[in-house]
Amino acid sequence: MAHLPFQAVAFDLDDTFLRDDLSISARSVSTMQRLAGLGVRIIPASGRAQMSMKPFVDLLNCVSLYVSCNGAEIWDGSSHSLLHSEAFSVELGREIARFGKKHRCYAQTYQGEYFFYNEESDWAARYAASSMLKGRLVGDLEAFIQEPRCKILMMDTPQKIASMLEEAEKAFEGRVSVTCSKPWFLEFNPLYATKGFAIKWAAEYLGIKPESVIAFGDSLNDLSMLRAAGLGVLMANGRRELSRQCDDVCGTNQEDGVAVYLEKVFGEVLK
Repeated sequence: MAHLPFQAVAFDLDDTFLRDDLSISARSVSTMQRLAGLGVRIIPASGRAQMSMKPFVDLLNCVSLYVSCNGAEIWDGSSHSLLHSEAFSVELGREIARFGKKHRCYAQTYQGEYFFYNEESDWAARYAASSMLKGRLVGDLEAFIQEPRCKILMMDTPQKIASMLEEAEKAFEGRVSVTCSKPWFLEFNPLYATKGFAIKWAAEYLGIKPESVIAFGDSLNDLSMLRAAGLGVLMANGRRELSRQCDDVCGTNQEDGVAVYLEKVFGEVLK
C-alpha cells in the first residue's frame, strides 16, 4: 500500500469546507470519500451544535469522528453516539449569561435540535436559517440555565464583539474558553473545550498521533486545531492575522480550497 502523508484530515465547516451557500461540492465529497477509502480518518470540527452538523456528516458518509460546539463534544461519525463531552457548571453558565446581560446583547445556548435564546431579534431568525436548528425564546437566559451546558453564544456587531472578546478573556481567564468563529459571534465553551484539545483526544482515540493530522480552518476558533495538527492550513478567505501562526494557506471555501489542497498533498495516492 502506498505511503500516506497524513493519517487524518480535520476541517472546520463554515467558511472552510462549506461554500457560502452552505453547500458541499461534489468534488469535496468525492475527495473525502476517496481518502477515507484509503484509510484516512475524516474529522469535521465545527462550532456548530451536533444536530446542526449531522446533515453534513451524513452527506459525506465517510466520517470517522466529528467535533461539535468548538470541541465540547466528540461524536462517532457512523452511529452519532457521544464519545466525549465537556460542560460548564450551572453556576459558571449563569455567570456567562450575566456577562451577556450586562452588555445587552443577544445570547443563546443549546440542547439537542434546539437553541434557546433571550430575545426576539434578527439574530435568532438568521441563526435558525443557517444552523437548521429550531429556536425557542426563553427570555432571561441566566434563569433558564438549570443544568450544565456545553456552549453559550452571543451575537452583536463586529465592533462590539471585538471589545467584548477582550473583556471576556480577562474576566474568564483560566475558567472558560472564549473565541470567535465569525466577527459577530462571541463563543463561550468549557476551558478544555477547544478544537485543539478535541483533535488531540480524537487522535489518541483513533490510535494515531496529532502530528499525523492535517487541519484546515479560517477563524479564531480554529487556531488551536491548526496548531495542534502536524500541518495547519489557513483558508485564503480566513482571518489574515492567523497566517503567521499557520503552516500554509490554501484556496478559498468557494474554490474548494480544502479538496484542491488535499489532492495535491496526497498526489498519486488518490489517483
